[in-house]
Amino acid sequence: MTALRLLAHKGLQRVQFFRPPLSASIASSSVPKMETTVADEPRLILYATWLSSCSWRVRIALTLKQIPYDVQATSLLQVGEDHAYTDKYREVNPMQTVPSLQIDGHSLCDSVAIMHYLEETRPKIPLLPQDVMKRAKVREIVELICSAIQPLQNRLVLEHVGKEKSLVWAQHWIARGFQGLDRVLAGSAGKYCVGDELSMADVCLVPQVFNARMYKVDLSPYPNIVRLDHKLQSLPAFKSSHPHQQPDCPPKFAGK
Repeated sequence: MTALRLLAHKGLQRVQFFRPPLSASIASSSVPKMETTVADEPRLILYATWLSSCSWRVRIALTLKQIPYDVQATSLLQVGEDHAYTDKYREVNPMQTVPSLQIDGHSLCDSVAIMHYLEETRPKIPLLPQDVMKRAKVREIVELICSAIQPLQNRLVLEHVGKEKSLVWAQHWIARGFQGLDRVLAGSAGKYCVGDELSMADVCLVPQVFNARMYKVDLSPYPNIVRLDHKLQSLPAFKSSHPHQQPDCPPKFAGK
């Protein structure tokens, strides 16, 4: 049984809306303040579920960039009416997964594509460095996490593997990925994953480490991952976007 099913609760609230605390969204003095407000823009709608690491990435990015948004809680467990497996939601996201972001009259349904779109259309608080090599390293780390690690331990894969083997499977592939990722970070990291600037790499790292802990992966062999995760978790944008702070989080985990 996957972690989502282990942590699911009955009576998931249908739709709740959340606005990140913008006063707390700037995580570091290294992030420049916006010169203009986004208050007059139409509010974005993020279809997400509390425990999804892909959804968490987008919440962090939006909060770091000080972009107001509403959350529409979208269950992956077919609890109640507001779940991903409806014809209505298929019109938003043909893959029937989360996250999906309604923005600028369009719907985007992949967390990495969403982050790049935000970077290109709302660049005043950047999540990619100006230096070309640093940008490449950020993209490298993003893809290592989002393409080579997380997909192998996501809910649908673990359901296919089966209850008896799912935990060992998840632990194996996360540990294998972290072996390489920790070495990459040893060469790229400063204060954050790539030098001293917050980036998409940091946005992707923290949710994946959360997954690793959820699946009881021994993190002691990965000192760079542990150090960076500890630093990043202390930042307001990462705290406010945490799964346990989300409106659809089960009461037993909320606020913890």
